[in-house]
Formats: sequence, structure tokens, C-alpha cells
Amino acid sequence: MQHPDAPPLSVSELNRSARQLLEGRFGEVWVEGELSGVSRPSSGHVYFTLKDEQAQLRAALFRNRARFVGAPMRDGDRVKVRGRLSIFEPRGDYQLIAEAVQATGVGELLAAFERLKARLSAEGVFANARPLPCPPRHLLVVTSPSGAAIRDVLAVLAARWPMVNVTLIPVAVQGREAVPAMISALGLLNRQSSLDPGRDAILLTRGGGSLEDLWAFNDEHLARAIFHSRLPVMSAVGHEVDVTLADFAADARAPTPSAAAERLVPDRRELAQRLEARESRLQRAVQARLDAEGQRLDHLRARLRHPGEGLERQRQALAQLTGRLTRAIQVRLAEARRRQTQLERRLAAHPPGRQLTLAERRLEAARRRLATVAPRELARHRERLAGVVRELQAVSPLAVLGRGYAILEDQHGHVVRRADDTAPGDRLAARLGEGRLTLEVLRRDTKPQARE
Repeated sequence: MQHPDAPPLSVSELNRSARQLLEGRFGEVWVEGELSGVSRPSSGHVYFTLKDEQAQLRAALFRNRARFVGAPMRDGDRVKVRGRLSIFEPRGDYQLIAEAVQATGVGELLAAFERLKARLSAEGVFANARPLPCPPRHLLVVTSPSGAAIRDVLAVLAARWPMVNVTLIPVAVQGREAVPAMISALGLLNRQSSLDPGRDAILLTRGGGSLEDLWAFNDEHLARAIFHSRLPVMSAVGHEVDVTLADFAADARAPTPSAAAERLVPDRRELAQRLEARESRLQRAVQARLDAEGQRLDHLRARLRHPGEGLERQRQALAQLTGRLTRAIQVRLAEARRRQTQLERRLAAHPPGRQLTLAERRLEAARRRLATVAPRELARHRERLAGVVRELQAVSPLAVLGRGYAILEDQHGHVVRRADDTAPGDRLAARLGEGRLTLEVLRRDTKPQARE
């Protein structure tokens, strides 16, 4: 123990002495625990915390050693770390300088998380998928009033859709009070009759942190409260790699608070651009339509004439036709009158009564002449007819047949004139003066017969 009168040590001297003592007392050690708060800054070093059920130990894995570690080193993984104890003198932090890291299995927190997740999923607690209104009439943000999440959400909403009505429900998002506070807030909001599930929404959010910092959002009762919420709920807890039971129970999940705000409201600038583009397209379409209709109107106007002009043309044409018809009728009437006059003159020169008398006289004279000439002519023609009959009887074949001659005909009706025209066995027809006979040729004699 240092004497009271001895000069006091500076903070640097004390930290240096403690570091030397700690490094001299402990050499290289192996420590087993669960990873938490793993951080990888741009320097390439890895900073993390080793913990068990009762204590935790800060550790640092420098870049020259980190490149030889094959384990992924995620929050909740259980690992064995080889290193040496030391003190970071500028801050007086007691820490383990890691030399090697070996994975030993999944951490207890992650194992408990997976068991609870499987049980709630089997019960249907993760079945919510109701659509959230976009944009909501009233957005109820359940988060810490002093966290970065509410600032990010409000900034995005102000930039994208400042018309949205936002109400902050301040709750603790870390520690023992977080779960009861969030469950009470959800119950209070769902009892508000003025809130409409079709137009209002709840955003449950907080910023990033270690697995322990986000553990309140893995509570079974909170997940069930989200599942039974009358209002649709969007969960945005931590960063993209952070997944909680609240995310599964909610109707929708966003990787970050800012992303949640972007999904909940449209971008007014994008909508304005789309509206301007559509307005421009509409103006061009309207102008094109007006131009086309204007051209069509000009074309129709060029073809269209005033009805008075058409009526005047029709009136003139009608007058011309009327004049031509009048003149034609007058000409026809004049010709008809002249022809009538001529016919009247001819009729007067040759009256029908006189012509009829002359015709009657000629008819009577012709009748008297006929009565005188007809008997004489009839007697003369009868005498001529009797002479012709006598001449015909003299040369008629029938008269020859009457004197005992016959006409032979073959089977085809041809007259047989020579014996050579027949053959024995032929059947001939003989036409007599009175009647017909059927004959058969027995013998043919072609020699001429001597006349008696």
C-alpha cells in the first residue's frame, strides 16, 4: 500500500502499472464464451464482447490476426478465444487481446431464439400479412423518443411525404421496462375507436445494437401482442442483418427505420415527376388531337357550303327546267294544232260518208260479177280435174296390178327388180291388185326367159 505522504500517481502511470501487472500475472489464456456486439470498422480490426450468464469481457482481434480466423463471428455464436489480458491505457479498458478464435457452437440466446421462433410459427403467430395503407392517414410510431430511429423516420417522412400525420408513442426499447411498455402501447392504440385499420398503421422501430440490446423484441408476449393487433403493424428493428420475432409477427418488415418510412409513404418528388410526365404526355396528346381535329374541321369547312347557296343553285336549276318545259310544251302544242288543222282539212276534202257510199257501190258490183263468173269457172275446173284423173288411172301401178301383175319387196321393203337381188331361203312380200302374199325363194334362175 502506498504511503499517504508519497506523491500521487498519474492516471497514465496507474494504467501502465496495472497493464504490466496484469500481463505479467496472466500469460496466454483460452477463454470460452458467447459473442456479442461484434463490430468490424474500416481499419480491419474486430471488436467484440465475450460473455456468459454472469459476466462479460471486452476483446479485440487486430487485423494481422483477424485474416487467419475462418469463423464468421456473429452475435450469439459460442467461441473459444486464445489471447492475453491487457489494459488499453488511454481509456483504462480491461480487455482481451485475441490471437485466435475457434467456433464451439451456437450461443444460448440464439438457441432459445430458434426454439421460441419454431413454437410461435407452429401456432400461427407469424401468419399476419395485411396490407398497410400507403400513405397512412395516421402513422403511430412506437419507439424511444431519444433514439436515432425516430429522427431517421421523421427525416424521411418530411422529405418524401410531409402531409402524413405522425404520432410518437414514447416507450423504452431496451431493458426490463421495454417489453411491458411496448405491449401496453400496442394495447392502448388498438383500443382507440378513432383509428381505422384500413387507413392507419403502427410502426414499431428502434436503431441497431447488439443481440442483447435487441432482445426485448424477441419476447414471446410482445410477438403475440403484435399478432393480435387490430391495426396493421410494420416492424423495423436494428439493421439489415438483425431479425427479431417482432419482425416475423408483424404484417410487414423493413430492414431499417429509414427503409420503413420509405415503404410507408410515397415519394412526393417521384410522384410529382410522374405527374409532370403524364401531364406533358396529356398536353401533347391533347395538342395532337386538337391539331388533327382542326385539320379535319378545315377540310370539312372547305367542303361545306352555306345552305342558301345550295338552295339558290337548286332554284336556278328549277327555273331553267321550268322554262325548258314551258317552251317544250308550247312547241308540242303548236305542232299538235298544226297537225289537227291538216287532218281537219283532209277530212273535209274526203268526207267518210262519201267514201263509204263509193265502197258500197264497188262491193255490190263485185258481188254481181262474182255471181256471174263463179259457176262458169267452177264447171271448167271440174272438167280439167276429170281429165287429170283419167290420165292418172292410165299410168297408176295399181291399174297394172289389177291386170294380174305383182310387186315383190324384200324384208327391208326394197322392190326386187332382178333375180340376182335374192337368194334361196329369202322371204319376199308380193303386193297384188287386191291383198298381199308372203313368199319364200326356193330356187333362183338368172337366165333370161324366152317370150312366148
